[in-house]
Amino acid sequence: MAERIDFRDQISSNKTKSFFLMAVIFAVIIFLGYIISLVFDPSFFFIIMIFASLFSIFYVWFTYYNSDKIAISSVGAKIASKTQHKVYYDLVEGLTLASGLPIPKLYIMESKQINAFATGRDPHHSVICVTEGALEKLDKKELEGVLAHELGHIASYDIRYMTLVAVMVGMISILSELFLRSLWFKNNDNNRVQLILMVIGIVFAIAAPIIVFFVQMAISRKREYTADASAVKFTRYPQGLIGALKKIKAGNAPP
Repeated sequence: MAERIDFRDQISSNKTKSFFLMAVIFAVIIFLGYIISLVFDPSFFFIIMIFASLFSIFYVWFTYYNSDKIAISSVGAKIASKTQHKVYYDLVEGLTLASGLPIPKLYIMESKQINAFATGRDPHHSVICVTEGALEKLDKKELEGVLAHELGHIASYDIRYMTLVAVMVGMISILSELFLRSLWFKNNDNNRVQLILMVIGIVFAIAAPIIVFFVQMAISRKREYTADASAVKFTRYPQGLIGALKKIKAGNAPP
């Protein structure tokens, strides 16, 4: 018989692994910066970092404070009706009482597929959006499991966390692109050490965005596991989420 894992242990384990994966991205940034500083003048690298940091800070600030509006607008979602979607509201209100979270704004998007997402910079500025297909095809317990999963993302500040990850990944891509393009303007010399460093820098600059992409996907997956564990914590009924996932899998299966 397989050993059962307590949801509290699952949440703690996934958070630890997520921070470890974040550390990997930090290490990639530091190593890439170090290689660039060896190939070029360190002051040149310092200037690049200043401009890249300023751009990233502005981008993050704008995206972070408008993440809910951007997400809702991108899918054309509309505010859910308290009368027409009463079950939706009742389930979320019950879950927020169980979790101690504030009630998020609730939206509906037109789609026959079963889907849902949460967004917002913190629990007090959060949004949950579900498809019409989720409301039609899931029973009450299954829908509650899906909503609890999304509240798990909100409770764990996943939007803030993944925004930081996205910025770090973007920084690596910017540094890699600037490094590769700047090689066209660098004077060639016969210094063997410099040539070796350039080759290492080129290889790493090409590989770094690919590496961090997979790390980003791994972090995202860990956050999903944490949200699943949080859903069990809020509902105390894992079969609801399991049933919803089975229906989602069946709906995405090829005909």
